[in-house]
Amino acid sequence: MRHRSLAYRRGIDLGIRLISSLAALFGIAMLSWILGTVMLKGGPAINWEFFTELPAPPGMPGGGLANAILGTLLITLLAVVLGVPIGLAAGVWLAEFGQQSKTAETVRFAANLLMGTPSIIIGVFVYVVMVMTTGQFSGSAGAVALAIIMLPVVARTSEDILALVPSALREAALALGVPRWKATVGVVFRAAKTGLLTGTLLAIARVSGETAPLLFTALNSPYWPESFNEPTANLTVTIFNYAMSPYDDWQTLAWGASLLIAASVLGTTIITRGFLWYRSRQS
Repeated sequence: MRHRSLAYRRGIDLGIRLISSLAALFGIAMLSWILGTVMLKGGPAINWEFFTELPAPPGMPGGGLANAILGTLLITLLAVVLGVPIGLAAGVWLAEFGQQSKTAETVRFAANLLMGTPSIIIGVFVYVVMVMTTGQFSGSAGAVALAIIMLPVVARTSEDILALVPSALREAALALGVPRWKATVGVVFRAAKTGLLTGTLLAIARVSGETAPLLFTALNSPYWPESFNEPTANLTVTIFNYAMSPYDDWQTLAWGASLLIAASVLGTTIITRGFLWYRSRQS
């Protein structure tokens, strides 16, 4: 083995530390720049009318994005209802029953592949399956697209969290004669509930800023959402449309919507990490 002097090794260590610190500072600076720009340009659009009024006609001042905010909440809620239970069930099966079987390995491979699939491809898939079949864009198609994106994230996160639960808890429940499904739901789930909730919140944050799937499925609408079987207003497609428009007031509203989405994702992440920190202190 080649002998290296202590000064050489210390120099290499110092250099790596310096490069790592500079990379971290660069990332923080870029994030601060983006957030600062969004706050600076989107702040003037945030007012009472922004949350309560419909969009104004082109060229007319005023108006808000209340319909897009409500539509985004409804589509995301439906996506959670569709995607989270299936993802949790898949994660439970992988961690508790499938484990290292060939079928489980195939499911893991498919989940990893789906996680890496660009969202626009999922949007095109749902467009072909639902929009072309029914002949119209709809909020339900948008929710299905977002649910497909959420599903592998929830499944793999759930599997990883459940795998961290000590086997002694399962064995103790089974030794008392508790059925396997009751042991999983009543013991394993209770021990891993914080991590499962965290994975769900992160999956919601993952899909809250998606534009391409909704552009191919839910499209957009200037009206209040009344049904999931028609084009539904949403923030991301509204940002896309308004940012490309020649009207200054629409561009300001696009910045305001961007600020709202960024604040929502950032708030969800902070709340999740704060909750984890609180739970760790309590335990």
